[in-house]
Amino acid sequence: MGCVQCKDKEAAKLTEDRDTSFGVTGVTGVTAIPNYNNFHVCFKLFLIFMMLMSLSLFFSLSGVTLFVALYDYEARTEDDLSFRKGEKFQIINSTEGDWWDARSLTTGGTGYIPSNYVAPVDSIQAEDWYFGKLGRKDAERQLLSTGNPRGTYLIRESETTKGAFSLSIRDWDDVKGDHVKHYKIRKLDSGGYYITTRAQFETLQQLVQHYTESGDGLCFQLTGVCMVYIPDTVGLSHDSWEVARESLMLDRKLGAGCFADVWCGTWNGNTKVAVKTLKPGTMSPESFLEEAQIMKKLRHDKLVQLYAVVSEEPIYIVTEYMGKGSLLDFLKDGEGRALKLPNLVDMAAQVAAGMAYIERMNYIHRDLRSANILVGDNLVCKIADFGLARLIEDNEYTARQGAKFPIKWTAPEAALYGKFTIKSDVWSFGILLTELVTKGRVPYPGMNNREVLEQVERGYRMPSPQDCPSSLHELMVQCWKKEAEERPTFEYLQAFLEDYFTATEPQYQPGDNL
Repeated sequence: MGCVQCKDKEAAKLTEDRDTSFGVTGVTGVTAIPNYNNFHVCFKLFLIFMMLMSLSLFFSLSGVTLFVALYDYEARTEDDLSFRKGEKFQIINSTEGDWWDARSLTTGGTGYIPSNYVAPVDSIQAEDWYFGKLGRKDAERQLLSTGNPRGTYLIRESETTKGAFSLSIRDWDDVKGDHVKHYKIRKLDSGGYYITTRAQFETLQQLVQHYTESGDGLCFQLTGVCMVYIPDTVGLSHDSWEVARESLMLDRKLGAGCFADVWCGTWNGNTKVAVKTLKPGTMSPESFLEEAQIMKKLRHDKLVQLYAVVSEEPIYIVTEYMGKGSLLDFLKDGEGRALKLPNLVDMAAQVAAGMAYIERMNYIHRDLRSANILVGDNLVCKIADFGLARLIEDNEYTARQGAKFPIKWTAPEAALYGKFTIKSDVWSFGILLTELVTKGRVPYPGMNNREVLEQVERGYRMPSPQDCPSSLHELMVQCWKKEAEERPTFEYLQAFLEDYFTATEPQYQPGDNL
């Protein structure tokens, strides 16, 4: 993913060609004779330009909705269409899901474009400051990322009031330091908008303009739009689900496990991806393809996106690439070693948000631990490998014993009786919380798998890690309730962790470790 400053506009620079007082012969007052040999080329270009302008005017007058590019895009296949931010399109066919067949009114070219890279012309979706269905916590994460000064803002859909919006602004003061304030933008019955009734506006654009010119009661005057991260496309391109092995270049090995190796790779010579290469015999290709059809429909910004597969053995699983690697390695050996509790709790909240989505979709992860969470820029966390554990056909793994099975993360009813549910995932999440606050320490230090199973069955639970607040340890213990139904939901865990430093630990002060 890349990062662009949305408010920047490319300004066209006009240059004026001035006549010299000398002609080609160097004689004062003699003008060079114009060359008309290329006149037909210039005239042809002029006709093409006029045709494109006419097309644009025709579609505008005929009521056809035109779309505008929100970001640059480089074609990945010969069927794709490259474009630049600001280009306008006529959509030829939008019935094929996430990739639309379109004609550029700027270049005249046709091809497939990612639908999440465009928005209707003159809509609020096309505004740089509009971030759509962005949650409050994610708005804060984006605004507080490096490079956004005080007064940086964005507008998003309200999470609590249908038809309303929220204005989120980065602010600073001596007590809180950098923080974000949120203002509800309400809608008038007449169609206008307001934050306070004494200042009403016909459009959101007028509201933004007003508070850009004057703070007028807000915490700070709007100074600039929040930096936006160019989103991933949904899939690699149009119709690129099952890909040829030859289209993938394995560039650098990132890790190796019992059942698979993970590589940083390139698809089609132009797109950076992660590739998990499964060892032959790990799972049946038929079962994998069936499960992968479900997995690819799970789409959430806290889940690693499944891009494509090579379905013949050795099976390749192609996903989005996360530059900081696994959360486990990040905590033990990477930048995560220096993180304090607020960052660690926020990472836990992101994982809980992704798992809350899996919970809503009636799916199960089965192998939730820090090794299966990936980290990107700005401490973004995404859940990987959801659902794959069910397909593993290794005898030692399916017997749920031995070194290959993650006993220390597994709920007792799942480890002993194979009863995997979303509640057994909640147990695993409690173990993951200990990994976060101990910076990647193996759970149940000093105990082997057999001892862990026996002790947990007798009621043993891990004590609070060093410097861990009691309220956070209490949350872990809730996740480890013997009766699965007594464990909290991921929806609850997400809300608890997102509001942790306002509702539970408002007096938190950083210590040496956390």
